[in-house]
Amino acid sequence: MDKKEQILASALKLFVEFGFHGTPTSKIAKEAGVSNGTLFHYFATKEDLIKELYITIKNDLNQFLFSKITPEDGVETIIKKVFIYFIYWALDNREKNHYIQQVLFSPHIFQISESVLMEQSQKHIQLIEEAKATKIIKDLPTDLIYTLANSHLMGIYNYVVNLPPDAQKPIIENGFEMLWDMLTEQK
Repeated sequence: MDKKEQILASALKLFVEFGFHGTPTSKIAKEAGVSNGTLFHYFATKEDLIKELYITIKNDLNQFLFSKITPEDGVETIIKKVFIYFIYWALDNREKNHYIQQVLFSPHIFQISESVLMEQSQKHIQLIEEAKATKIIKDLPTDLIYTLANSHLMGIYNYVVNLPPDAQKPIIENGFEMLWDMLTEQK
């Protein structure tokens, strides 16, 4: 791990444990085993560090999710894979998932450019648009569907996070079915 990666890993650990205000950059540098000057060489401000860590985690998450998709997958299968693999990613990467939520529900999210945030959600939005265009899901506002899906994902995650692994899988599967029932026209 290079120095920048050490700083990011230490920042993740400390921000999740102590919050943004409870984590001075000097504490991050010490945890990473680098000088304050080295930290500021890579990140001009603490805000820059917070933003880059968020963007890095979100990009890694999206890369992971969409690496599970095959050209043969239909829209419903893709949506199901994104849902299920997100939950398993969050369970396997609890600190990172916590950090994403921490930033989303803080003023720091407003420091990230709209274009970066749009780029991160672009594939998800396109997937919703495709599902709407092919009438697979209801023709509701895309941002409403995106918000409902994200809220549902986090609800399922929060429910299963402390369950034993063998109890998680059926809840995750049923959680997707509940989301799908909400988004699709009932026959």
